[in-house]
Order: sequence, then structure tokens, then C-alpha cells
Amino acid sequence: MDEDELNMAMRKFLKQVGVTSQREIERVAHAAAAGGRKSIKLVMRLTAEGTDLDHSIEQEIKLG
Repeated sequence: MDEDELNMAMRKFLKQVGVTSQREIERVAHAAAAGGRKSIKLVMRLTAEGTDLDHSIEQEIKLG
């Protein structure tokens, strides 16, 4: 396995995840705030097909 290629592929993937996730979070946060909600609970789940990877991160984001 080429470590440099793996590193670049991971960085590209994480950049795409970060940018698209931020847009989606902003979209639902604005809608939730407009609906009177004070916070939203986010869950990010990472899996890799054909492996045992199943990693979740949860966090509540305050909207006020």
C-alpha cells in the first residue's frame, strides 16, 4: 500500500465530507431555528463496506 496515495485519497474524501456536511447542517439548522428549535442533535456515522468499521460521533448544536 502506498501511504502517500492513501493519505491523499483520505484527505480528498474528508474535504468532500466536510464541505457537503457543513452545507447540509447549515440548511437544517436554519430551518430548525425558523421553526423555533433551540438546538439540533447531529450524528455522523462512518462505515466502510466490507469491513467492521462502524464509527459514530454525536453532538448537540445550539442554535441560539
